[in-house]
Amino acid sequence: MTTTSTVTDSAGLSVYNPNANVGTGRATMDQSSFLTLLTAQMQYQDPFEPVDNTEMVSQMATITQSTGIAEMNQSLKSLASELSGTRLGDAASWIGKSMLVQSNVAVPDSSGYYAGQITLSGASDAVSVDLVDGDGNVVKSIDLGAQSAGEVAFYWDGKDDAGETVSSSALQVKVNGGTTSQVATWATIAAVQSPADGSSSKLITALGSFAPTDAISLM
Repeated sequence: MTTTSTVTDSAGLSVYNPNANVGTGRATMDQSSFLTLLTAQMQYQDPFEPVDNTEMVSQMATITQSTGIAEMNQSLKSLASELSGTRLGDAASWIGKSMLVQSNVAVPDSSGYYAGQITLSGASDAVSVDLVDGDGNVVKSIDLGAQSAGEVAFYWDGKDDAGETVSSSALQVKVNGGTTSQVATWATIAAVQSPADGSSSKLITALGSFAPTDAISLM
């Protein structure tokens, strides 16, 4: 708020000057200012006509509520700023894709297929992959035949020879007939966790959560 003051003319007389800018005050009152004013009011109140308690509590509630709303608005602005960044949009583009990650557990995709990849340290005349359930039973044995050293893919549609679905749960991958340096399986990205603090996003799958850098391959 702009106030006015006086100036002295050439004759030494004080003259009212409406354009003099003395200072700028606050346009609003915060909680601290209100408490200062309330303390002064109580200190200099008329002892025969003290401040009404109900009115004082009402004033305090009003200023507290206003302060709370202002703080909440600031928090919402900060949240909106985080969500409006490109970081969340980039991470969301991963949802629905499949990622190959190091894991000895296989889970079915939306079509019921189990798929993965083993890395052989050396050549082998006979390689097979067993998919084992939680009770230790071999649900499916996949014959891969003779293989050279390197990466070998495997998959199963989750059905028996009659076309009936045998399994739709997570199965352990067990490799027979070869020395493996790595076992990896495919999993669908169901969601993305994008922390507000700017740390690395996490890709959520049926196998657990992974960093984008954990993906051996993506499709």
